[in-house]
Amino acid sequence: MGFFDFVKDAGKKLFGDDEAETSGPEAIAAEVAELGLDGDVKVEVEGDTVKVAGAAPTQAAREKLILAVGNVLGISKVEEEITVAEAEPEAKFHTVQKGDTLWKVSEDAYGDGSKYQTIFEANKPMLSHPDKIYPGQVLRIPPLD
Repeated sequence: MGFFDFVKDAGKKLFGDDEAETSGPEAIAAEVAELGLDGDVKVEVEGDTVKVAGAAPTQAAREKLILAVGNVLGISKVEEEITVAEAEPEAKFHTVQKGDTLWKVSEDAYGDGSKYQTIFEANKPMLSHPDKIYPGQVLRIPPLD
């Protein structure tokens, strides 16, 4: 079981502007499905914590599921029990700080800013453009091959 922390006041809104409540399991499950990350998982929401259990086809899919449910406005923790068929090296997670760019994150992680595209690709479909990251967002930093 893994526990992951997120910034509660940062993330994607799954409800309209007038609703400040934490997103329910149906909204989060719909977000996961919309991103094409749905696997054989069950989603539960208890306050500001999301519990995800089930199976993912790959380690990358597991990590993307964690990020997709954690990078939601109002969520501060993700508890997961997601199994993968074949063990692979785990990615590191990075919380975006004010002033960060993917180039800077890549420089810090890999010592080479030009590898930012690796981070961008590792965070698709949650990221639609390399310049669209925000403080508090958590990103996957995969190991380099």
